[in-house]
Amino acid sequence: MSMPANTAAIERIYVQHHSWLYGWLKGKLHDACDAADVAHDTFVRILGSRDASQIREPRDYLATVARGLVIDRYRRRAIEVAYLETLAARPQATQISEEDKALIIETLLAVDKALSNLGARAQRIFMLSQIEGLTYQQIAVQMKMSLTTVKKHMIRALTECSMIMATL
Repeated sequence: MSMPANTAAIERIYVQHHSWLYGWLKGKLHDACDAADVAHDTFVRILGSRDASQIREPRDYLATVARGLVIDRYRRRAIEVAYLETLAARPQATQISEEDKALIIETLLAVDKALSNLGARAQRIFMLSQIEGLTYQQIAVQMKMSLTTVKKHMIRALTECSMIMATL
């Protein structure tokens, strides 16, 4: 489909369903500003994602995209809160600029996204290594697996992280 035809299809969906989507999100999020933001982001997402004329059930499609964006929003807030709590526990002598805080939060989100592509076992191995500071041998003993298996999972986790980080 040509770009003008795709844009026209999205415009039609917007005109017909934006108010419904906004109302639905407002009921779910209990916040008019967040609902407006997610509704906007939903249409931005479909602008670049597919041929809008192929969307047969616009409300179902919009709700699915919006749910994913809401989950991303909650995940982002949880990571941001955890980071800010950790930062608050640090000595006051270490001041971090707002720009650096934003970069750190974006990096944490990217790592979280990369880890979500892994299985629970690989996630656990990565966390034990990177957060708990355990050696691969200690992880192997704790998780009752071979050192080679731990290394393979770490290679996969680090590869996922580097691929996500390359997009930042």
